[in-house]
Amino acid sequence: IPLSFFAGIGGASNQGILVKGSNYLETLAQTKYVVFDKTGTLTKGVFAVKDVYSVIDKDELIKYAAYAEFYSTHPIAVSVKNAYKNTVDTAKILNYTEISGMGISADIDGHKVLAGNGRLLESNNISHEKAKSHIGSIIYIAVDGKFAGYIVISDEIKADSKAAISALKQLNIKSVMLTGDVKKNADYTAEQIGIDKVYSQLLPQDKVSKLEEILSSKNPKKNVAFVGDGINDAPVLMRSDVGIAMGGIGSDAAIEAADIVIMNDELSKLPVAIKYARMTMKTVKENVWFALGVKAIVLILAALGYANMWLAVFADVGVALLAILNATKVMRK
Repeated sequence: IPLSFFAGIGGASNQGILVKGSNYLETLAQTKYVVFDKTGTLTKGVFAVKDVYSVIDKDELIKYAAYAEFYSTHPIAVSVKNAYKNTVDTAKILNYTEISGMGISADIDGHKVLAGNGRLLESNNISHEKAKSHIGSIIYIAVDGKFAGYIVISDEIKADSKAAISALKQLNIKSVMLTGDVKKNADYTAEQIGIDKVYSQLLPQDKVSKLEEILSSKNPKKNVAFVGDGINDAPVLMRSDVGIAMGGIGSDAAIEAADIVIMNDELSKLPVAIKYARMTMKTVKENVWFALGVKAIVLILAALGYANMWLAVFADVGVALLAILNATKVMRK
């Protein structure tokens, strides 16, 4: 039995899938739902500025956005900083504050700047023009309490995301997406790749709550896996039955919290991991029933006087060798 699990872990590692323990293979084999984060998991997490709507001077708007996002390492923030071609003078950034799930507030060159989603401006009672026709993430900018414009930033869906979701459906596994992105973008991404259920505009703590709902409503014998990459995904990774992190672009916190790590960020490796887990459990059951069955038959034959020493040796050593050979098939797949 242990060798079957070792073979499963070894076979998965050959595919770039790091499994931190044999118990996680057993849990993964019984997975019925896979819950995904969007950015960096289903999408590439490589953003670029696609459009700018500005009430003030366009260059000034990008400048305020770049200064506001300077200390953030989020991919959206990086794309804004890349769009600003000049050097950021950090001495001009004061009272920098990150507002969870909304955006950033900072004093920039003597001006009070807000940069984030629509909820950030609404919470500060700032009326603004909403972007309606754009697919992508929107950063709204307000300067000194007045709406200054917005920047449209889009991400690309990973090339293998659709194939991965399709493969999960073939394994009779349902997919769910949890994201802080606006409903329009989330629904568009889900439609493109075939996600079954979408929950959008979620704060980090909301993701945990949604996962709790899924866990409470499922069959107790079926498990829920969560796949993510960001530092905000760490609590959800730990709460799920089995947490799976993207190892390439994933944060250290996400990788540490996860039970399984896909080292090359290829989402198509997820169905492979599940297949290895199911194959491992099937092999374990085969070995258990084969060993117990043969021993039971030999015991009965011995009680009836038909068993000899060589049959007893086969029931012990022979069965063990055959079980070992059966276990190694997992690595050969």
